[in-house]
Amino acid sequence: MKTPYIALALAICSISDQALADPISQAAIPLQRPATSAQDQAPGFIEGQSVSGTTRNFYAREHAARGPLWRYHQADGSLHDSHSRENWVQGTILNYSSGFTQGTVGFAVEAAGYNALALQQGRARVAGPNNRTLTHSDGDVLAQWSKVGLANLKTRVSNTTLTVGRHSVDTPVIAYIGNRALPSSFQGASLHSAEFDTLSFDAGTFDRVSPRTEQSLSKFRSEYGAAGVETDRVSMLGLNYQPLQSLTTSLYASKVDDFWHQYYVGALHELGDRDTLSLSTNLNYYKTVDTGRKKLGEIDNDTYSVSLGLTHQAHTVSVAWQQVNGNEYFDYLHETNGIFLANSLMSDFNGPNEKSLQFSYVLNMAPFGVPGLKFNVYNARGWGIDGTHYRGSGYDVAGMKGESHYEYGFGTSYAVQSGPLKDTAIRATYTAHRASKGQADGSLDELRVVTTVPFNLL
Repeated sequence: MKTPYIALALAICSISDQALADPISQAAIPLQRPATSAQDQAPGFIEGQSVSGTTRNFYAREHAARGPLWRYHQADGSLHDSHSRENWVQGTILNYSSGFTQGTVGFAVEAAGYNALALQQGRARVAGPNNRTLTHSDGDVLAQWSKVGLANLKTRVSNTTLTVGRHSVDTPVIAYIGNRALPSSFQGASLHSAEFDTLSFDAGTFDRVSPRTEQSLSKFRSEYGAAGVETDRVSMLGLNYQPLQSLTTSLYASKVDDFWHQYYVGALHELGDRDTLSLSTNLNYYKTVDTGRKKLGEIDNDTYSVSLGLTHQAHTVSVAWQQVNGNEYFDYLHETNGIFLANSLMSDFNGPNEKSLQFSYVLNMAPFGVPGLKFNVYNARGWGIDGTHYRGSGYDVAGMKGESHYEYGFGTSYAVQSGPLKDTAIRATYTAHRASKGQADGSLDELRVVTTVPFNLL
């Protein structure tokens, strides 16, 4: 598959060079300090405070296309198989943020309360426990629950901010995940420094995660590793650099104690003019190796994705190739979105030695007079999954030999452009996944409708 993929990339580049009328600048950007710092502009603790939030209506219905995929307890304690499950939750966030105090060193605080209301409470329909609706161990749904989602103190000097407490983080190796009614967050300390216009640094260390659908804090575990294997510490360091007007790059490293060291390299390049023809090229690469007590066994994994997107006015056509080189899953931390790979969809297409290819199309209705409205469709296929050479105990892959799967989906989204509901987002998607017998994701269909309404109180 590699040869035609490279040929396609070269062909698209050639077409772009001929068709571009007003190309995106490829000029270098000098590395320089900003004229003023964020702390110089600090409004004051009270003067800069705000109270805002969101309320999200999350509905998802899944149906197993073959055998039952879920189980649930009836009130008498008996256990039953189910071909479907339905989750409907209203998640609301109320956030208070102070302004930074004035002076050379500024201080600020942030706190957010999270509340979830279960609109679907039937045991058989929810088929819990799951990571969408909070239930007791027997599957009985909690009608409503609340927790402190964020609580932190910030200290800033110039354009460098230290945050301590429970907060959101968004990097390629540890990132909050917001694809449910409520997002995850992390407890620890992080540093973000942007002392140059085109160069920023991130560092952090965390000992707990606040999951999307739990009230308590949890230790870290991996998304695909053996159940019950946990760790107390995740640390990361990284930088983001924009050397050209058209090019952004990232380099990150993380250590998950007794699990792995993980290294990430990413680059995004833009070429051309979207009104005529533009090409977007996105590269993501992860190297993962075991460390410490090797709680997940031996790990030696190289995984990468390359995607090309060709845009002409309202239309974007993309192709993405992804490959896992390793006898275990490409893995990341549970309750995080630390997987910046092109083919991370309903399935992550991250099985041992898996290759995958995705084609997608997006229609942006803004050029047709309907800004904020978009449609998308995609198809992805993965094959060559082989875990028979794995000799560790951390991953259940030994039975995978020549497994394959495919996934397709379509959806629409709309963002309100003005008025009292400005920035309200509505998204509806339908996704179908079909898998061979030994592929772990199973064969199912999902309909999902999510509406997110932001609000400001102060």
